[in-house]
Amino acid sequence: MKIKKYQAANMAEAMSLIKGELGEDAVILNSKVTFTGGFLGFFKKRGIEVIAAIDPQETRMPAGKKKNMKTKTPAQHSLSTEQKPLPGQGRADFSPKQVGQSPVLKEMGELKKMIQQIQFSQGKETLPGDLPQLKRHLEQQDIDHETIEQLMASLMEGQNASKAEMLQKAKLFLMGKLLPEPISLFQKKYINVVGPTGVGKTTTLAKLAAESALKYRKKVAFITTDTYRIAAIDQLKTYSKILNVPLEVAYNAEDFKKAIERFSHYDAVFIDTAGRNFRNAQYVEDLQDMLSFGDDMETYLVLSLTSKQRDMEDILAQFSSIPISYFIFTKMDETSSYGAMFNMMAKYSINTAFLTNGQNVPDDLVKATPEVIVDVLLGDRYEE
Repeated sequence: MKIKKYQAANMAEAMSLIKGELGEDAVILNSKVTFTGGFLGFFKKRGIEVIAAIDPQETRMPAGKKKNMKTKTPAQHSLSTEQKPLPGQGRADFSPKQVGQSPVLKEMGELKKMIQQIQFSQGKETLPGDLPQLKRHLEQQDIDHETIEQLMASLMEGQNASKAEMLQKAKLFLMGKLLPEPISLFQKKYINVVGPTGVGKTTTLAKLAAESALKYRKKVAFITTDTYRIAAIDQLKTYSKILNVPLEVAYNAEDFKKAIERFSHYDAVFIDTAGRNFRNAQYVEDLQDMLSFGDDMETYLVLSLTSKQRDMEDILAQFSSIPISYFIFTKMDETSSYGAMFNMMAKYSINTAFLTNGQNVPDDLVKATPEVIVDVLLGDRYEE
């Protein structure tokens, strides 16, 4: 495949240059308006830059066959009224229906997308319509740059779409970056929450227990291993009274084993763990000594949406020796930035089970699905 860049005063001149050098079977991959020269920012000369390509095999077609083919005129190479770029955009799109679906042309289309992504990353591509606003919003949300570039390149293929259609396409693209919605939660008997101090694990655990008891009609119980803070035990005791469920405090592995035996006939047992400095590896080792992370336990890593993504990744790495079933992101009501949540889910292929948006038990708990995550990201806060 031969690819070449052309500079010309206008599209007609560029098409003439391309036809003269590459022939009538050349395909335009990309074009944009350029400005050169000038003095103190004035009197710049407007031009156009075009990237075109040709497959050498196409030019070696037998002469007899070429005679039977219709000869394309320069006018057929130019853009139709419907295909003309927006003013100042100077960009020609040739859809697969126009250029066919041969492997070579498919490769050209892929090259075109790569060129677009490079231009987006270098700030050289002019985005039409509402795309600049969407791009700024996702950047403000701290969405991964590569994801934004891929999305913009995808949306550029449908420049004539309405704003509603564009948002729907963006939504489907972002949902495609996440794992499908889990079939069901609370499938295992033991529900364990882990995470650093200050993320709201105990309150979240009470919300999960209420969800299980009220929605799934399960007989539930509490075990807490957080004996480092008296306030944490008192807090869970209060929740156990409100929900009318039993509570056992485990100070060591033997206590934990006895609690498990006591609650053997319960449907679901919710386990609260100590919130300590996640950078201390001993914390995770103590958890593994205390709990048995077997096949009958679901473990939820609780993270705060007010945390930086780098801290979230450090926390996940610290708990890497423990099988994490799902994320739970708390404090949705305390921030307006949700990009780190999306990035964590997409990068590590871990679903989010719930979001929390307040302190009220059993309220302020939102079941998270890929659609809910993307809706929150794009502006729907799910306050209720």
